Amino acid sequence: MAPRKYNARDCEFEIEDFLNPGTWVAFRTAKGGNEADTGGINTFSRSFDYEATDTTTFGSEGRAETQNMQEGMSITLEGFRLKDQSTGALDPAQALAEAQARRLGDESEVGFRFAAPGDTTWEVWPRATFQLGDQGGGNNDKKSWSVTVTRSGNSTTAAKA
Repeated sequence: MAPRKYNARDCEFEIEDFLNPGTWVAFRTAKGGNEADTGGINTFSRSFDYEATDTTTFGSEGRAETQNMQEGMSITLEGFRLKDQSTGALDPAQALAEAQARRLGDESEVGFRFAAPGDTTWEVWPRATFQLGDQGGGNNDKKSWSVTVTRSGNSTTAAKA
């Protein structure tokens, strides 16, 4: 089959539960409009960051030369903050991300994984950090929520169940 465009809303994102390593909790994304299944994440952006070194010499004849020395990667998830109106509990993945963002040092790293529709494997970031973004809204808005997940070290893959 020829490559085709796919819906961003059908991508999947999961955070590893730092209290129960090896357990993955899904960030809820859009699912057909069923209120019980409607997720908070409605936008994501994958970003790349590079550190390059100048390798220009006199032999470069006045033309700059560089080489990439380091690659960084992050994903920002944005949408609505989800909260159970009867219990006050936050969406499980959002609660884990908020708790993880408060952890420091070695404890600030936890697993994160994601996949596009039809993928048979996850792209896994075994060590990732979480930084919360702005939250808020106006008079006629639902409360916004965002987190930036930054890879630390290499990516791996894992088969999807």
